[in-house]
Amino acid sequence: MEQAYIIVASVFAAAIAIGLAAIGAALGDASVTSKAIEGMARQPEAKGTLLVNMLISVGLIESIPIMAAVIAFALVFANPFVK
Repeated sequence: MEQAYIIVASVFAAAIAIGLAAIGAALGDASVTSKAIEGMARQPEAKGTLLVNMLISVGLIESIPIMAAVIAFALVFANPFVK
C-alpha cells in the first residue's frame, strides 16, 4: 500500500514539475520576444543582432522544460523510492 502512495505522489510531482516549467518557459519567451520587438521598433538598424540574440535566448529558455520533462520521466519510470 505504501508503494501505491509513492507512485501517486511521483506522478503528481512530475505533472506539477512539467506544468510549472511550461508556464515559466512561456512567460520567459513572451518577455524576451516583447523586449526584442520593442528594441527593433526603437532601433530598426539593430534588427539583425536583436533577432539573433532573441532566437538564442528563446532556445535556451525552451531547454528548461525539456530538462524538467526528463527529470519527471525519471521520477515516474525510474523512481528510486519504489522497490
